[in-house]
Amino acid sequence: MASRGKAHRVAWALVAAVIVFYALVTLSLLLFRWVNPPTTAVQVERHLEALMQRKTYRKVYAFVPIEQISPALQHAVVAAEDARFFQHHGFDWKQIEIAVEDDADRGRSRGASTITQQLLKNLFLTTSRSYLRKAIEFTIVPIAELLLPKKRILELYLNVIEWGPGVYGAEASARHYYHVPARQLTRDQAIELASILPAPLRRKPGRLTAYDRIISDRMAQMGW
Repeated sequence: MASRGKAHRVAWALVAAVIVFYALVTLSLLLFRWVNPPTTAVQVERHLEALMQRKTYRKVYAFVPIEQISPALQHAVVAAEDARFFQHHGFDWKQIEIAVEDDADRGRSRGASTITQQLLKNLFLTTSRSYLRKAIEFTIVPIAELLLPKKRILELYLNVIEWGPGVYGAEASARHYYHVPARQLTRDQAIELASILPAPLRRKPGRLTAYDRIISDRMAQMGW
């Protein structure tokens, strides 16, 4: 009986933790409709990694309104990361289907995360590739799409994503790599920055010319 009672308490504690987590996520997303995030889960993760490895951690994070981010960068990022961003409601089922088929045919993983999914990963989760993280991410996407307009989702994404070691957001990356504010980025510079997003800790702008051309072609196809 004692063990059964303990199991009940553990189960209720887990249920309570889940309820608190989703309540905090929902409240945070509601606030983020108007308030800019002071930090993110991924930023905290990187700081902890540096502490554990006894490395110096320097963070550059400057949030700017989307009107102060070059339209070229906005277009390049959408073309590179989520071409159907303005058409879907958080999940691009067409890309998910292609990814599943690619996994089955070639035996390798192919990403199909949308900008909304990547934003939520940065804000609340970690960079781990666990199924648990993906499951949690999957369940909070509808909340984000319900509470945040598309323009705000894109604005948040452009400002919080990782663009290099300790470099977060469009403004920080523009100044770090090109020594200009984000609003002054050229089309070529925007494409180069968008090309490093899949692996920002390893890639540098200007070193992926083949992928740069792919992004440029996608932008042209989309009228950009």
